Amino acid sequence: MTPVLLFSFVIGYFLLLLVVAWITSRNSNNESFFIGNRNSNWMLVAFGMIGTSLSGVTFVSVPGTVGGSGFAYYQVVIGYFIGYFIIAYILLPLYYRLNLTSIYNYLQHRFGMISYKTGALFFIFSRVLGATARLYLVINVLQIFILRDLNIHFAVATFVILLMILLYTFEGGVKTIVFTDTLQTTFMLLGLIVCIVYVMHNMGHSFSSTLHELQARGLTKIFNTDIHSSGFFLKQIIGGMFITVTMTGLDQEMMQKNISVKSLRDSKKNVITFSIILLIVNFLFLFMGGLLYLFANSKGINVPADDLFPTIALHYMPAAVSIIFVIGLISALFPSADGALTALTSSFCIDMLGMNRKTEWDEKRKRRIRLLVHFTFAIIFFLIVLGFKWVDNKSIIDVILKVAGFTYGPLLGLFAFGRLTKRKINDKYTLYICLAAPLMIWGIDFINNIEWYQLQFKLDGNWVESVKNISQTIFGNFKIGYELLIYNGLLTYSGLFFISKKQTDA
Repeated sequence: MTPVLLFSFVIGYFLLLLVVAWITSRNSNNESFFIGNRNSNWMLVAFGMIGTSLSGVTFVSVPGTVGGSGFAYYQVVIGYFIGYFIIAYILLPLYYRLNLTSIYNYLQHRFGMISYKTGALFFIFSRVLGATARLYLVINVLQIFILRDLNIHFAVATFVILLMILLYTFEGGVKTIVFTDTLQTTFMLLGLIVCIVYVMHNMGHSFSSTLHELQARGLTKIFNTDIHSSGFFLKQIIGGMFITVTMTGLDQEMMQKNISVKSLRDSKKNVITFSIILLIVNFLFLFMGGLLYLFANSKGINVPADDLFPTIALHYMPAAVSIIFVIGLISALFPSADGALTALTSSFCIDMLGMNRKTEWDEKRKRRIRLLVHFTFAIIFFLIVLGFKWVDNKSIIDVILKVAGFTYGPLLGLFAFGRLTKRKINDKYTLYICLAAPLMIWGIDFINNIEWYQLQFKLDGNWVESVKNISQTIFGNFKIGYELLIYNGLLTYSGLFFISKKQTDA
């Protein structure tokens, strides 16, 4: 399989997306860009959200984790599943009752303008980092396995891909993305299933015999019962639940698709259906990881975890399967990037610029500003992806979830305080509380991960060096995991309580 042939299929796939964008963006306006005219089909949204939620990180990184930790990632997935029910029955009714275009408008209704803008600001920061990390991972895979042989530089590839995304999202927005995400999810799942079937056939395995061999090697273990471990099952499940509540339920990118559905009833059906499908799809990715591990052992393949799937798909599979893998990988890339660009544009225009409040702006001026903001975020994406390339961290899924713990924590604290109490906060101090909480949590997490420090002291006139484990001194054997998000949210909640007072009736 030549890189030129693979790249030609990538271009063909992109042209297909452009056709879909052209059809769906006709007669579009600002409302269709932001919330799809509140006329999206719930089944299309549910199916398309699979691609957005999983992204290239799941496609590449999750299968690679099986060799080291078995099916332990499924603990987090169970947490995701629980979190979607909280979104469906607590958050969605609130958003529909207030008829929100931006979900952060709730914070303005509840607390005031500074809280509203603080929530939007944390979303923008969180989504920019998360989306660019995902984008970097997939472009890096394409660069290593395809584009390098074509002498295409990483920066050039990043620029071209972002330009592609701009071309099919700049006009239609959410209205277009609902359809392109559905198409891309289809190709992503097709790539996954075809690769599973091929590897099983190549190794002479069936589904049940594969599971049996993986079980014999201890790779199907899901639950970690070591209470001190960062992978302890309760930490993972609860952490996964709150990750879903924040990274989906309190995230404008994910929720703008949900609130684009016609009714609350259909939006709930969308979320519940999607959560069930997600359980199945994540299991298939872990199953694929187990297959890849067995295949790599049989062929003597030794590569980093994130390179395992692409290495086998592009060097050990027939040309047709390699093409399907690349299309699946690209399909995993676009939904997270296009949705993020659209949501960031929506949030900045509505929340930060107050476009919906600018009655003196006509539709033409709003459109011009929206396009400028959209283009600006694409440039920001480009620069940050290059920054990730410079850092070159392979453990990108851990980086994303770790960053989420810091940046989404204040959002969790703000929304939780608004829903669980009736207290009124001093709005002007909100930003300071939301900045202080993650900084304090970062300090605690930093200490928790310090392995050792050295002390020197005099004993009988001689200098003696003593090595101490600072983390063990303070925390014992306890390690912070994905539940870091909860600690951050609790600290934010406590700070908001400190600057609040009981609501008094006028």
